[in-house]
Amino acid sequence: MNVAVEWLDMPPPAPDGAAREAAAQRQARLTKPPGALGRLEEVAIRLAALQGTAYPAVDRVHITVFAADHGVAAEGVSAFPQAVTAEMIRNFSRGGAAIAVAARALGARLEVVNLGTVTDPGPLPGVVDLALGRGTANFTRVPAMEPEQLGAALEAGRRAARAAHRAGAQLFIGGEMGIGNTTTAAALACALLEVDPGTMAGPGTGLDAAGVARKAGVIRRALEQHRRHLDDPREVLRRLGGFELAALAGAYVACAQAGLPVLVDGFIASVAALAAVRLNPGAGRWLLHSHVSAEPGHRRVLEALDAAPLLDLGMRLGEGSGAAVAVPLLRMACALHAGMATFEEAGVSEGDT
Repeated sequence: MNVAVEWLDMPPPAPDGAAREAAAQRQARLTKPPGALGRLEEVAIRLAALQGTAYPAVDRVHITVFAADHGVAAEGVSAFPQAVTAEMIRNFSRGGAAIAVAARALGARLEVVNLGTVTDPGPLPGVVDLALGRGTANFTRVPAMEPEQLGAALEAGRRAARAAHRAGAQLFIGGEMGIGNTTTAAALACALLEVDPGTMAGPGTGLDAAGVARKAGVIRRALEQHRRHLDDPREVLRRLGGFELAALAGAYVACAQAGLPVLVDGFIASVAALAAVRLNPGAGRWLLHSHVSAEPGHRRVLEALDAAPLLDLGMRLGEGSGAAVAVPLLRMACALHAGMATFEEAGVSEGDT
C-alpha cells in the first residue's frame, strides 16, 4: 500500500476579503451600538469571509468521527480497556453516543470511520470500515505507524472532507474515539511545542494523580525514543500519532483546501489541528475553535494556534461533542446578522460617532 501525500502541500485559498468587508459594513448598520453583540459579531464576519458571502449560514453541518486503537495503551495509560473503542463504535451506530444525540438535535449528517481497532466491531450501519491495522504500534518502542499507514490515515481524512464539500456542507466537525488517545495527543503536542509532558498529560478517561504521572513518564520515554526524528511534523505524526489523529489532520487540511470552514473540538482535535497547521500553515485560517477542554494541556495548544474558543463548559468527552454544542451559537450569530434591521430599515436614529 503506497499512498501519495503530496496533496498536503497544496496551499488553501485565502478567505474572501470582499465578503468580510460586506459583512462588517452590515454589522455597522444594524440597530445596536457598535460591538454590542461582542464575539457574535466577530463570528458572523469571519464566517462570511470563509463562506464567501455577506450572509453566512450554518444550516448544513457534516460530522465525521474517526475511531482507532493505540498501541501505547499497553503501558497502562487509560482507565478503560481497549475493547471500549469497538464498543463505542457500536454505540455510535445505534445512536446512543453523545455525538449521535447532538447530530440528531442539530440535523447534522454523522458518519463514523473505523480506522483500526483491536476488537473488530463488525459491519455496522453508518460506519465506514477503513481498518489500517489493529490499532497503532506502541510508540514507546517503535513508530506508531508505517509510512503507508500514515498516508492512508491522512487520505481517510481527505476523503471525509471531500465528501462533506460535495454534499454542500457549510461547516465540518471532526470527532475522535480511541482508548489511549489523550496520551497520543499529549505526546504529539509535546513534540510539536517542545514542552515537558508534565504540562500536557491529563486524566483522560479518569486517571488519578498517580495515573497521570505514569502517563507523563510514558510520554517522556517515547520522546526520548524518537528524539532524533522530531524536527519534521510529518514524521512526528507518524511516530507519535494515531490513525484517527492523522485522519483529523488530513481532514482539516483538505477542508481548508476546499474552502470549507472547520469547527475544531477539544484537546485531541486541537492537537490534530496543530499538526495540520504544521503540515500546511495556510490551513489555520479555516479553523474555528469551539471550546476549552478540561484537559490541562488544551489551553497551551490553543495558545499555539492563536485560537479564541467560543465556550468553556468543562467538557472533556471528545467525539466532536464540544464542537456540536457550539453550533447553535454559530447559528444564532448568523441569524442575528441576517435578520436584524438596519437603522435605515427600522427608522431608528443613530448615535454620534
